[in-house]
Amino acid sequence: MSRTKVIIMGAAGRDFHNFNTYYRDDERYEVVAFTATQIPDIHGRRYPAELAGRLYPEGIPIYDQSELVDLIKLYDVDECVLSYSDVPYEYVMNLSAMVNAAGANFALLGPKRTMLQSSKPVIAVCATRTGTGKSQTSRKVAEILLSRGIRVVAVRHPMPYGDLAAQKVQRFSTIDDLAKHKCTIEEMEEYEPHIVRGNVVYAGVDYEAILREAENDPEGCDVILWDGGNNDFPFYKPDLHITVADPHRPGHELTYYPGEVNLRMADVVVINKIDSAHPENIETVRRNIRKVNPTALIVDAASPIRVEKPELIQGKRVLIVEDGPTLTHGEMKLGAGTIAAQKYGAAEIVDPRSAVVGKLEETFAVYPHIGALLPAMGYSDEQRADLEATIANVDCDAVIIGTPIDLNRVVKIKQPNTRVFYDLQEIGSPNLEEILEDFIQRHRLSK
Repeated sequence: MSRTKVIIMGAAGRDFHNFNTYYRDDERYEVVAFTATQIPDIHGRRYPAELAGRLYPEGIPIYDQSELVDLIKLYDVDECVLSYSDVPYEYVMNLSAMVNAAGANFALLGPKRTMLQSSKPVIAVCATRTGTGKSQTSRKVAEILLSRGIRVVAVRHPMPYGDLAAQKVQRFSTIDDLAKHKCTIEEMEEYEPHIVRGNVVYAGVDYEAILREAENDPEGCDVILWDGGNNDFPFYKPDLHITVADPHRPGHELTYYPGEVNLRMADVVVINKIDSAHPENIETVRRNIRKVNPTALIVDAASPIRVEKPELIQGKRVLIVEDGPTLTHGEMKLGAGTIAAQKYGAAEIVDPRSAVVGKLEETFAVYPHIGALLPAMGYSDEQRADLEATIANVDCDAVIIGTPIDLNRVVKIKQPNTRVFYDLQEIGSPNLEEILEDFIQRHRLSK
């Protein structure tokens, strides 16, 4: 039987999950290659044989997506499957045109065959875009459940940028585990806030194996909390699906893939950041929610900030370091650090672009919309060193750290600096506590 030849287009996350759940053991298909984009330096590797299964004894090569058309011809490919997220619909269809013009089918996989069923109740927190405040929403959900004595195990959307075989299943219960697993800055930003609140976090590559270990965590597990990444839809079938929308980018909830999927599937939609968004933009998001998902509960929420040392901002020339993915493929032009600079009266936001070195030069070339902010890029040791050197090169009075972690722990910052903290604050009713109380009762989780 002739096997259908497939290329999976990804970014070291959804692509591997789609392979594991849909293609790995199916003899009708031959996955000849992965292509990679969005995340720097993940091409040139192989998806290892240990994870690829019996049909792929040599593993599967990973190429840069720029080689896609040549690869379709080289391997006589029948089908290309888009398996990464947070991209506008125009981009999706341009990619489809490229694939079709090269002779192959263009495909998107849906939830039915890619969502795994858990033996535990699952709450999924997803988003319409990167940088909506999904992580703080996940933390709030975990805090409410933990306050009721309910044991929560968080499973984070994948970010496996190192040794894929070694990262098959990762468990994080202490800050020391971040170093043990050689985490990037981007991974630390997602795992550390859970860990410091007493939550165990799982992540890795094989999400079937991860789920089974999480369900049987040695510290106990009553609820699986799916902490989504980008605007991807969940890998696990949720019993409660929460989607976070961003009125700083009104309309994006209906024009980005697969953010609209999350919006349409949601039981609850959180409109975040209403404290810093224009009223007309909030209303646009609310109207769009009602258009495609009229039965969803809508929670209004703010993201108030607090700053360790506001005196380092007032009247000072400041460099602002923001969360990397939020600025890059999230396309945001501001973050918590920018809001802090405005709130506490910085005299000037210092533009770092004349000071950037190494890999960060490439980041600004690919994402010129970043402007006068510095993304905390740290996907590799080299990139982390470039971030440290760039900060050192900037002539400023102080550095505002708008990332979810203490950046001082991973790079040396010589200038005076202060962290910005932000948490979800619901406004009125319904709110997450009320919604989770119903969830607790339905699943008989009361302690």
